[in-house]
Amino acid sequence: MTHSKKIVVLLLCLALCACLLSGCMILPLQAMTGMLPAESASDGKTVQADGDSVVISREQYERYQQFDQLIEMMDLVDQIYYQDVDHSAMLQGAAAGLLEAIDDPYTFYYTPEEFSKMWEDDEGSYAGVGIQISGNYLTQICTITRVFEDGPAMAAGVKKGDILYKVEDLFVTADTLDEAVSIMRGTPGTDVNVSFIRNGEPFDVVLTRATVQVNRVDHTMLDGGIGYIYLYEFAGTCADEFTAAVKDLSDKGMKGLIIDLRDNGGGWVESARQIGDLFLDAGTLCYLEDKAGNREYTKTTTDHQELQLPMVILVNENTASSSEILSGALQDRAGATVVGTQSFGKGIVQVVVGVGEDGAGMQVTQAQYFTPNGHAVHKIGITPDIVVEMPEDGETMFELGDLNDAQLAAAYEAMQKLLSGE
Repeated sequence: MTHSKKIVVLLLCLALCACLLSGCMILPLQAMTGMLPAESASDGKTVQADGDSVVISREQYERYQQFDQLIEMMDLVDQIYYQDVDHSAMLQGAAAGLLEAIDDPYTFYYTPEEFSKMWEDDEGSYAGVGIQISGNYLTQICTITRVFEDGPAMAAGVKKGDILYKVEDLFVTADTLDEAVSIMRGTPGTDVNVSFIRNGEPFDVVLTRATVQVNRVDHTMLDGGIGYIYLYEFAGTCADEFTAAVKDLSDKGMKGLIIDLRDNGGGWVESARQIGDLFLDAGTLCYLEDKAGNREYTKTTTDHQELQLPMVILVNENTASSSEILSGALQDRAGATVVGTQSFGKGIVQVVVGVGEDGAGMQVTQAQYFTPNGHAVHKIGITPDIVVEMPEDGETMFELGDLNDAQLAAAYEAMQKLLSGE
């Protein structure tokens, strides 16, 4: 490869990496080489272009040299590999590897297809089998945390608590979960072979894909004027759905509220803030702290109409991220009683940005967060005020508000005591 050609390719690779780091669009080659001679770049460095030659500063050149091995490898593949290769796919792989090398399971690259599906998940409907899955990056086990009403999985007898074991020929782990989900998505009316494990025994089902409607909130009134809201995830219109549920329960004479965040893996922090706003006046919901020690506060506001009523929050080992933000804020500032087991401990937040011109994206961990009272959450979790374990080998699937659910029964008892002034 000629020196000038290598410089141009290095520029393209650097542009890709710059996009990953900044979320900017990749400049087409014409835009890079079509600059007027000695035009000043946005970073204050000088770039000169003359035909096929590009003149750059020594500092820029030394930076580009970091990518020299990557270019050499691409050249060698072109020369040696027994078939033609897709350079775009290779660059996508390099982008994925760039982020994977950080060794943070929450920082990763989205292909254009994955990025599109991620936003599709947030819209409230999709074509698939009707299950919600939580992948544990420590154990690599993927557990069914929700089976959607009237979906293919529910019709086949799949239950909350089952372990997703295999999808077609793919063995499912936390690392392969995205691929498994991708396989289960597809055209309504087509079949997919899925294997689960229940009580240590595997079982196979053939699921016919269908359009699944995703509701983020369910609610009901329990005896004694105790409202119960199950919030499944912080996505889409969940804050609006939650607000509507609170209004409905309030109209029915709610005296106290149980918020169930078990198996809620989190989602958008802004949704947690909007829900917190219903109960908290102006103040801190949580604060973020980056690697330099800079703090950024997420605040609730006030409309002087905040609901002031006893609250109990249900959490378990799968309660994570935005669920822990809301739980911690209500525990610290509203005196909410937390019932259940120690939460997951995902006390870091990510930013999602689009990169490049083909619809790709990336998610990157931005900061660690703390509760309003300064409690760290990452790898610690939210500590319940009342610890209640679920019975081993017990039922995992209950109807909404079923007090045979041991943890819900404990939350109900705690609320009764709050209402009676005990």
